[in-house]
Amino acid sequence: MPPLRNDPETTTTCPVCTTPFTATGRQRYCTPACRQSAWRARNTENTTPPTITIPPSIRRQDITVYECPDCGIRRFAEQWCPDCHRPCTRIDYGGLCPHCDEPVALSDLTGQHPPPHR
Repeated sequence: MPPLRNDPETTTTCPVCTTPFTATGRQRYCTPACRQSAWRARNTENTTPPTITIPPSIRRQDITVYECPDCGIRRFAEQWCPDCHRPCTRIDYGGLCPHCDEPVALSDLTGQHPPPHR
């Protein structure tokens, strides 16, 4: 006859580390560390922003979108506003929109806005 579920001789396998152990009550994991690891695996959302790597042959200025603080016009790869003769604020990496040919920053597309750079 197989042992009953509440029998202390019944061994269970931990779903995290696959170690056999004797369960006490409704215990599902062999240690609190395995229980916490399982909880983190169930409840962790992938909220890490995508990493953008720039090849060493490309200068950062050549792929950056800037915005003039006075007139508010965005420029691609231009740090100075030719109309206001002032330095522009760096928004983020980006490029020109293929449809309207306007500068578009990656943060506009992903919705993750980095802190303002000066």
